[in-house]
Amino acid sequence: MPTVIAHRGASGHRPEHTLAAYELAAWMGADYLEPDLVITADGVLVARHEPEISGTTDVADRPEFAGRRTTKDLDGHAVTGWFAEDFTLAELKTLRARERIPDLRPRNTAYDGAFEVPTFAEVLDLAARTGTGIYPETKHPGFFRAQGLALEEPLADALRAASVPAFVQSFSADSLRRMRELVDAPLVQLIGGRGTFDAPAVAAYADAVGPAKALVDRAFVEAAHRWGLLVHPWTFRAENRFLPPELRSSEDPAEHGDLAAELRRFTDLGVDGVFTDFPDVAANL
Repeated sequence: MPTVIAHRGASGHRPEHTLAAYELAAWMGADYLEPDLVITADGVLVARHEPEISGTTDVADRPEFAGRRTTKDLDGHAVTGWFAEDFTLAELKTLRARERIPDLRPRNTAYDGAFEVPTFAEVLDLAARTGTGIYPETKHPGFFRAQGLALEEPLADALRAASVPAFVQSFSADSLRRMRELVDAPLVQLIGGRGTFDAPAVAAYADAVGPAKALVDRAFVEAAHRWGLLVHPWTFRAENRFLPPELRSSEDPAEHGDLAAELRRFTDLGVDGVFTDFPDVAANL
């Protein structure tokens, strides 16, 4: 049975990157909780999908923060909104989380406004309390480092102080190489849907590969294993929009199809773990 990595928590059931989503994931049987990490103005790691936070919090509705709206170059893309690094932790804690994809997960919107933005320390404490591992991602590490807010050093400090199993993941090979110098934890090179995979090159600095699931076939898995790399594809979701056509239940993109069948296909390919928004389905295969 592949390792079950709760992608942003049980984000198919609760707004992503909230303590409620992580705690539910642990209760559902997840092996690891997966927080994406960004950082505040005062250097505190917090769990958010991206530095820009208007898609996952109520910041755009908060008049006291209207002046913080800005445009930044995020790894070559102009992004307009509100950015975590422009807020202190105290300010960020006044915001409340929202469902990121309400059209596909309308039931999750019932929890809009109920939960804070958690710190990484809070997620680590929850993992220790529930007996789960932690699987953090450094998000846009070069973007933050250029602002004097490097992610790697505070992440390493937190992991060294924690007593939970951990993987560290990133799309940035440079970030992973920095982490290799700081912590003794398995490192995971993420690969996007249009990326390429050079197994010997990745094996020189990482212990696993996290490819977009569209990249994965038996040859991919065999090549990774031949070089000693674990394979943890992403992201497995139950909504029809994210499933192959033959596993969809209807034309409604928000309705759930046969996620279990898709997970079994990848299990048969020999993957070692799966990132999923629905850890209950993966844990009960």
